[in-house]
Amino acid sequence: MRPKVAVLFKMKSRPVEELKKYADVEFILYPGVEELRERIGEFDGVIISPLNPFPREVIEMAGRLKVISCHSAGYDHVDVKAATERGIYVTKVSGVLSEAVAEFAVGLTIALLRKIAYTDKLVRSGKWESQAMIWSSFQDIETVYGKKVGILGMGAIGEAIARRMKALGTEILYWSRSRKEAVEQEVGAVYKPLEDVLRESDIVILALPATPETYHIINGERIKLLEGKYLVNIGRGTLVDEKAVVKAIEEGRLKGYATDVFEEEPVREHGLFKYERETVLTPHHAGLSREAMEDMGFQAVRNLLSVFRGEVPKDLVNREVVKVRPPEKVKML
Repeated sequence: MRPKVAVLFKMKSRPVEELKKYADVEFILYPGVEELRERIGEFDGVIISPLNPFPREVIEMAGRLKVISCHSAGYDHVDVKAATERGIYVTKVSGVLSEAVAEFAVGLTIALLRKIAYTDKLVRSGKWESQAMIWSSFQDIETVYGKKVGILGMGAIGEAIARRMKALGTEILYWSRSRKEAVEQEVGAVYKPLEDVLRESDIVILALPATPETYHIINGERIKLLEGKYLVNIGRGTLVDEKAVVKAIEEGRLKGYATDVFEEEPVREHGLFKYERETVLTPHHAGLSREAMEDMGFQAVRNLLSVFRGEVPKDLVNREVVKVRPPEKVKML
């Protein structure tokens, strides 16, 4: 019998066509938790996006489910513990988004220092009164060139950011769970303790995952080390104590903050909204590009099919699940 797979978002067509060669596919677009609870028992596998929460209450109703394939590098929207307890394999994609997210991180940084988003809005609103008005504010505009850029997190995304920032004529400092000798040799990146990176950098870019250890890694105390500096977040919203950031901008201690992620998403009201000159805010879409989305789709499909073939995917999140339900017990292809 062919596996039955639910896709919970608008996935690119080419990966879906590949999946349909091996499985019966049904789209349930962006279901609520209650709808998902009612339907999840029909499926052997599911492919989900970060916009599809997958809590324990859904997993407990998933009697047939063998694999949750995340169409994302992050998997904090899945209750992995609950999935493991029930012998459900959870997979993620890796490497696919690195270049797209790194490119976006550099774009955010340039937009923040050069006031691109603010001046775009100024022109569109008809407030460009004179060239003298524009030139009078030049002291607020800075170049990325010549700055010290501190990167927190030197995984694939951090490394891709470092390469691009080096090309822009910056000095790279970084902190990570382990030293990365390859990137040190390639771009001259210098490893330093976390507080030293914050203290010595002109721009700090967050490229860390959401874990208990990284929760509010930029907190009220550490943000004091960022006085007169810029902060850019393309990791996860929970990396930053947003109240501390708002306070630091309000008091003029933080020069600027650009972020693609928030503690609560989607965000409709926020203390950052009134600081248009000092912030650049985007809706968690750093990885969204046609090329990246298609590549990610193919990897999510491969991960799912490998579980159905009785294989252990390279990007299996909960490796202890193989003790709960060995690969041969979930084989369907």
